Amino acid sequence: MAAMQHSGGSLPQLLLFPFNGNAIEALDCAAGAFAVVGFIDDSPDKIGREYHGVPVLTREALAEHSDAMVLAVPGSPRSYRDRAGIINGLLLAPERYAQVIHRGATVSSQADVGHNVLIMAGVVVTSNARIHHHVCILPNTVVHHDVVVGAWSLIGSNVSVAGGVILGENCYVGSGASIRDGVRIGDGALVGLGSTVTRHVPPYAVVVGSPAKELGQP
Repeated sequence: MAAMQHSGGSLPQLLLFPFNGNAIEALDCAAGAFAVVGFIDDSPDKIGREYHGVPVLTREALAEHSDAMVLAVPGSPRSYRDRAGIINGLLLAPERYAQVIHRGATVSSQADVGHNVLIMAGVVVTSNARIHHHVCILPNTVVHHDVVVGAWSLIGSNVSVAGGVILGENCYVGSGASIRDGVRIGDGALVGLGSTVTRHVPPYAVVVGSPAKELGQP
């Protein structure tokens, strides 16, 4: 794997930020399309390490590899609302960001996908779906027709987003969740693992269960 990541001299170079689970999975998603030259991280205990032959570097690598594209995929259920600030803190022009789609994903030619988007293996994005910038979609999720996924949002694995759903900015949808057609989920909301969402979710709400009910804010 390491040799494959570094051997593609004609492939565009890619830096992954930070050195987290999303970036580790992105390494496989990028294979064959990018030559990954490094992870970037701010944690002293991570810098200098290697993962499958790919080094963990400081932010100085952004200047040292000025021709490299960047995929920034921070965020978890605990920190997803901080994603915009963290990514904007890299101070990169929009054209510097990559779009990384696993070779095993299916994205309709009628879909619109933004920059700094990671789409993992087995994901299906169908007709007229719109994936805004800075979105991460984990394996085996289905985004159906006419769905809008707002910027900075994270969608877990094995999620079903039915037709016409509007997912706001900076949302988190836990793995195994299902969202009914036509539902609107407000900015900053969190949908818990395995939840079934059958009605609109207010901004910054936390909903869990089947059917999902509001708990409050994290």
